[in-house]
Amino acid sequence: MSVELTKTPSFRLDGRRALVTGAGRGIGLAAASALADAGAHVTLAARTTKEIEEAASAIRARGQQAEPLTLDLRDVEATQKTIAAQAPFNILINNAGTNKPTMFVDVKVEDFDFVFGLNVRAAYFVAQAVARRLVEAKQPGSIINMSSQMGHVGGPTRTVYCATKHAMEGFTKAMAIELAPHKIRVNTLAPTFIETPMTRPFFQNEAFRKDTLARIKLGRLGQLEDLTGAIVFLASDAAALMTGTSLVVDGGWTAE
Repeated sequence: MSVELTKTPSFRLDGRRALVTGAGRGIGLAAASALADAGAHVTLAARTTKEIEEAASAIRARGQQAEPLTLDLRDVEATQKTIAAQAPFNILINNAGTNKPTMFVDVKVEDFDFVFGLNVRAAYFVAQAVARRLVEAKQPGSIINMSSQMGHVGGPTRTVYCATKHAMEGFTKAMAIELAPHKIRVNTLAPTFIETPMTRPFFQNEAFRKDTLARIKLGRLGQLEDLTGAIVFLASDAAALMTGTSLVVDGGWTAE
């Protein structure tokens, strides 16, 4: 009698096209590198042309496929036109985002609008543009919205940021329901504090660093390498039954 063993789906992404926003540095660059390493053709999008050109060149130097695309995501109309003119992207890493930590009573309207403009408005319409192309082309896809543990909990000086990431968690679930018939999966990745150029200045504050490390049960800050496996997983057939949910990579922060 032969035992039938389960096959493990591939984590490879050969033949798939990926768009990564905010790809010039930090999590975006790490995501682009990981997807290219898994075989995807990666388009790195950001406002900073020089950064994404250098990043795409470094990926190509490894013998992988990458190209830069200069995009100001806050200009929704221009971004949608640009994406509509491209071949469909099977993978979106919806990563561009920002934060202006401020005590709630001191938040300025212009800072609220600035953070919401990128983290919610721009992210929402990038996902819409990518989904439209996939639906037109009748192609499946995986949209990965870059959220945060702060999309699941609250934190001091982060009322605006928490609001944007809770919004992202909400629209991800609703998008997933609508796009499921088109075989387009939509999930969030929700990291804890990762050491990147954006977060490094926060950790120069010793009290903040100490408090953060006390909350991360594994006792260390996240590194970019802690996210790349999760990114490739969500993009690949290994996550074929995952949609409308959040993959929380937080070292145990939200466990209590």
